[in-house]
Amino acid sequence: MAFPYYPLQDYGPVMKGMVIGGLGIFHVYLAQFAIGGGVLLAYFQWLAGTGRLPLARRVVDGMFRVLVLVSFVMGALTGVAMWFTTIQVSPRTIGLMVDQFHWVWAIEWTFFALEVASGYAFYRCASRLDDRTRFWLLVVYAFAAWMSLFWINGILSWQLTPGGWSETGGVWAGFFNPTFWPSLLFRTLASLATAGLVGCLVINLAPGYKRSERRVLIHRAAHLLAPMALMPLAGAWFLMAMPADSRGWVMGGSIAMTLFFSLGVGASLLIGAYAAAMLVSRRLMMNAATASLLVALGFFATAGAEFVREGSRKPFTVRGALYSNSITPDEVAKAREVGLAAADPYPLADGVAYPTGQLELGAKTFRLQCSVCHTWDGANGLAHLAETWTTQQLRLNVAQLQRTKAFMPPFAGPAEEVEALAQWVRWRLEGAPPVWDTTDDPAVLRQITDDLDAVGTGPGIAIQQREGLQVDD
Repeated sequence: MAFPYYPLQDYGPVMKGMVIGGLGIFHVYLAQFAIGGGVLLAYFQWLAGTGRLPLARRVVDGMFRVLVLVSFVMGALTGVAMWFTTIQVSPRTIGLMVDQFHWVWAIEWTFFALEVASGYAFYRCASRLDDRTRFWLLVVYAFAAWMSLFWINGILSWQLTPGGWSETGGVWAGFFNPTFWPSLLFRTLASLATAGLVGCLVINLAPGYKRSERRVLIHRAAHLLAPMALMPLAGAWFLMAMPADSRGWVMGGSIAMTLFFSLGVGASLLIGAYAAAMLVSRRLMMNAATASLLVALGFFATAGAEFVREGSRKPFTVRGALYSNSITPDEVAKAREVGLAAADPYPLADGVAYPTGQLELGAKTFRLQCSVCHTWDGANGLAHLAETWTTQQLRLNVAQLQRTKAFMPPFAGPAEEVEALAQWVRWRLEGAPPVWDTTDDPAVLRQITDDLDAVGTGPGIAIQQREGLQVDD
């Protein structure tokens, strides 16, 4: 069969998925600040222009420079970096997204261009504009930033819940998918909260304000934390809209996802509790140290939510269409018949180190099917996972990956490639000796074939449904 894509990226002990995930969390946090920051500055300009709080104009002029630096410079850099790393690590996923939603993405970029143009106009001309014009320019900036979120949210939520797209292939059926609205609501609330917290920090650090002025401004900025009261509702809505198996990973089926989910919920609760108890009930002053701590908690809450969003898609990157190792369900079925890694035309970086062709095949199988989520002995390393397994156990676990862990894709290859991967793992666990026997026992290969056939070529959820396990909707 034709080899699907160019798979040669290797980040050593750093798992490929971690590269995208870590960068993505940082970029999302910056984007949330840009979206909520526009709302905050429009709100402060309205306070100043209507005479309710003339002092707020100074905050607008000072904080907008921070917003420009963060959203225009850092946001642009991390955004480009996201494209670069995604193309390197998972080109088929980003390719499918662009193929399906190129016009939606073009619309999103149009609003991003409007956001940049209005922001630049305010940056250059605000000092010469009257209050009304300043206000409406900031409203345009905030609207454009939120619309950018609106369009990209449809593409990202489609990955987890493709909705009617799976049957019809329709763009709008995929865009307005089951998690579109709860995701949009949750991200909007998170953006407002992020801007409110960063606003409190910036006001604390800005020179020239009296303590009484800071107190008034901080309590105004903290108004953007009030919508956080809706976060539990938005979070519960999102969870209920998720597929049952994905919700199962979050709610205890995967300890990593459950921990990150708990991190996000816990950090959000702490921020909300502080805002309610200290800022609203007792109207205390938030100092710079507390504001810094809350901004950090906000970052951890975003990290937890983004990890859950990314992890709950497993074993897919696009549910039902593309597995996390960038192999399609149809290609898995075909690879069981004719092989996949054996058709890999690209050389191994350390190819001369392997004493047999079988070990080279095993290394290519790892690179193609495992390396997006596993390293050898770094993050989520196979050496740590498999070091206590017997060879027979190793063969069975690889042949039945989706039964071993239901959030793993099914193995895409025949018995010979399972055996090659098993031998490559054993060889590396035993110190990569210069001599290693090739194994081709027909009885072993027949047993592996039986193990492969027993689980089929579908995902783990298909086995659960077939066997009547853990399906609650």
